[in-house]
Formats: sequence, C-alpha cells, structure tokens
Amino acid sequence: MTAVVPVSRGAVPCPEPYAIGLLRSMLRIPSPSCGEAPLAGHLVTAMTELGFTAARVDEAGNAVGEIVRGDGPTVMLLGHMDTVSGDVPVRVEGDRLYGRGAVDAKGPLATMICAAVNASGFRGRLVVVGAVEEETPGSRGAVFVRETHRRPDALIVGEPSGWDTVVLGYKGKLDLRYRVQCPATHPSSPAPQAAEQVAAGWHTVLAVLGSDPADPRGGGFDRPTATLVSVAGDPASAEAEYSVRTPLGYDSDGLVAELRSRLPAQGALDVVGSVAACRTGLGDPVVRSLSAAIRSRGARPRMKVKSGTSDMNTLAEAWEVPMATYGPGDSSLDHADDEHIVLSEYLDGIGILASALEDIGRRLGTGRDADAPAPVTALVTEGGER
Repeated sequence: MTAVVPVSRGAVPCPEPYAIGLLRSMLRIPSPSCGEAPLAGHLVTAMTELGFTAARVDEAGNAVGEIVRGDGPTVMLLGHMDTVSGDVPVRVEGDRLYGRGAVDAKGPLATMICAAVNASGFRGRLVVVGAVEEETPGSRGAVFVRETHRRPDALIVGEPSGWDTVVLGYKGKLDLRYRVQCPATHPSSPAPQAAEQVAAGWHTVLAVLGSDPADPRGGGFDRPTATLVSVAGDPASAEAEYSVRTPLGYDSDGLVAELRSRLPAQGALDVVGSVAACRTGLGDPVVRSLSAAIRSRGARPRMKVKSGTSDMNTLAEAWEVPMATYGPGDSSLDHADDEHIVLSEYLDGIGILASALEDIGRRLGTGRDADAPAPVTALVTEGGER
C-alpha cells in the first residue's frame, strides 16, 4: 500500500515586491545573538501567510517552516537570524538595501524563504530554518537542529556567497581562553607577572602553529592560522582569547595538548568552542544544481572555500549528505557599518535558488548524478562568516 504524503496547501508565489518587503521588515527587527525571539515570531507569521505548514518556533528559538509537495527527497535550507551588535539604519539607496544583517545573513535567509515557495516544480519536502546564535561560539540553533531533526537528503546553508558563487567549504575553528593568576607583586619585581605570561602565550601559539608573527593569518585553506581575539589584565591576573582556524583533518586535540605542555604552569588553557573544517566537491549534487541555475542566468559559476566558519561546519560534523552554502550578498560587508545588499542580486539569488531546488529534487529523486561538473573559475579562498 502506497503511503499518503500530506501536501502543503495554499503555498503562493513570492513576487519581487513581496520579497523586498519581507527582507526590509526583517532588517527593521533587531536580532542580536540571544535576542532573536521577535524576528522568529515575525518569520513564523510570514511563512504561515506564504503557505508553509507546521510553521513554528522550536525549543531552541529557531523559526521553522515546511512545504511538502508530494513524495520525494527532503531538502533543508538553514540560515541564521542573529546578527552582531551595531545599528545600520534601514534604508534604500538606488539598488542597495542597507541594514544590519542585510548580508550576514538575513538576506540569504529571506532568499531561502522566497525560493522555497517559488520552487513549484520541486517534489518532496522543503524545510526552512532560521537558526539562533550562529554568531556565537556554540551555534546553539544549528546544534539543536542537528540533534533533533531527521537528517535531510540534502542541505543548503544560507550565507553570503555572492549571487553567482557557491561556497564548497569552511575552515574549522578552535576557540581558546588562557588565564594566568600570579601573587600580587610590585610592577618592578623580577617575578613572573600575569600580563606578561598571557602576552608570551600568544607567541607560544604562533610558534606551535609555525605561523609568521608578522602575518599570523597568512596561508590558505590548507594551513592553520591564528587570531589574538582579546587580551586584558594586570600583573596579578590576566586573560587572553585566541582563535585558531584549522584545515581539514587537523588534530585540534593534539594542538591543545602541545600548548598546555609549553605554557607556564601558573596558567590554565581552556577550550571555549571547537568545530571541524568541512568541504564538499564539485561533483556534489547540490553544487551541480546551483551551478546549473547560475549558468541559466548567463553567468559563469564561481567556487569558493572560506577561512571562517558557518553552521555548515556544525551540521557537517554529523550529516554526510550533499550540501553547499549559497546566498546573495558580498561577504566583505559582513559586520560592516555600511552593510547592504544589492537588490537586483538578491532577486537573482531567489530565482537561482528556486531553480536549483527543483533540479536537486530531480537529481535526488531519480538518482541522476553522473553529469559532468559545471565549468568554473579557479577556486578562491576568502574570509568567512565568523
């Protein structure tokens, strides 16, 4: 007996004026990390109006909606609702829409919502997630999805790749905190002092990684790099935060063990957060479908890997499924005071993603995976989302 698959009713196309209005309304709702609840409620209302079924806020605070169009594969579209702090007045200037999160990453999330309803030829189940706390070390929203949702057949993560570009992977990230406590002494005392030891700890990190002290973030996707995130203290108590970006297969536990063996005994080195690097290939069905959709718009698809991290890292640790990252927007504007998205590129992104979803459904539904990879430009490494 054939199972009956419930089909979403009332899903309506998302025209360009609505798409622009949706993103503009999202930008007007502040949603710093841990303060996403107002935006989550707004998105649930919007998705319900667009015909999503089971639109809800889950236990972690993520906004979740589904569209089911018959029997077929499940594709998850996951972007994040939270932004870094800072106010960027919402306004339109020519073809540019300004606002905090326009690029990172409300623009890509709005693209996913609109593309899901526009992908009328997709057969299967689409799950759209607006995740919380991506901008924090713990990525609590994506972790909750990874632990509670059934693994999808394919995944697209929403981050600013550029409308004609697909992100294949991200470096991993190891966040460290080094604390030193010393007996209080006069600043002129020759005894070891906390602030000095914390400063020396940074040079130990660079030495263990083999990094050039003059360029600790030099190197490409295949080399570890480091950033001194913060340092504060005095002769008696000091603390520093180090962030290490790690390549595929990197032994983060071994690095921590080596650092602990070299740092002074008075200090304590703690791991604040850790996520492994991830990377997919040109033959991935999601990559192929996105590439084909970009070519259909008259552009040559570009491929990137990024030196930062995203929720793709978090989900790839447990889900071995076809995946890639896509979204309109210039990632060099992440967290910038003039953060904005080009509206024509945003609308192109919606069309590209809708076409890609329909193609992904056909590829996964029929097992068609022998196509030659799309011609691309040279692989580019650039900064990431966090």
